[in-house]
Amino acid sequence: MEGDQKVTFLLKGPGHHALILAMRVIRQISVGILSVLLLITGFCQAEARIYGEVFARAMALHPDTKRGETAFLARCSACHGEDAWGSYDGEYPQLAGQHAKVIIKQLSDIHAGIRSNPKMTPVVKELVNEAPQLVADIAGYLEGLPMNPYPEEGYAEDLAVAELTYRQKCASCHGIKGEGDGSKLYPLVQGQHYEYLLREMRWLRDGERGNADPKMVEQIRDMSDDELALMADYLSRLMPPAERLGED
Repeated sequence: MEGDQKVTFLLKGPGHHALILAMRVIRQISVGILSVLLLITGFCQAEARIYGEVFARAMALHPDTKRGETAFLARCSACHGEDAWGSYDGEYPQLAGQHAKVIIKQLSDIHAGIRSNPKMTPVVKELVNEAPQLVADIAGYLEGLPMNPYPEEGYAEDLAVAELTYRQKCASCHGIKGEGDGSKLYPLVQGQHYEYLLREMRWLRDGERGNADPKMVEQIRDMSDDELALMADYLSRLMPPAERLGED
């Protein structure tokens, strides 16, 4: 029996009514599944858009730093410390002095899953469920805090080489003194803990940090672990102006 005849037999033979019914059921199920998938996709996109708007609005708000202090101490200080100086083992970064817009951008990336941080994710989700103003308040409070005068440092080897490399590869964005640029979302990197800097630069180089700036990745792609360690050590020793430093 030829191919066309087989199809005709199936459609007009003894079981053709059951076959047609089955095909209709399959089509209806397929349409239903597709509709559900489109609905879920649309919901996720809408959710991401709404949460993105929360952080975008926070960027433009004037912070209430007193309210930000209260919220930070209640929600964040257990890990980052009451002074927001982080931890010397590098697990938690120093947040004191960081540009408010940089903090908001990182919170947004963590919430969106672009930057993986399981410990921070539930904290960020709680913030998003409240109001953009609270995000702005915390970020503004942190930006105004005095920084740690004695961050963790490396081993002080070949710092002159590290300085030259930094000026060639990094200073155009992060500034000669590592001061960053909040308006362009370039983080302040001066006086950050050595171990934290080293870990993050390794992750950036190796593609393990999802929100990596491609320009930065390009600059450090070919740097060895030893070269990154030198850079981290150099940055940890770049101190902000004396008036921006806290008391030991």
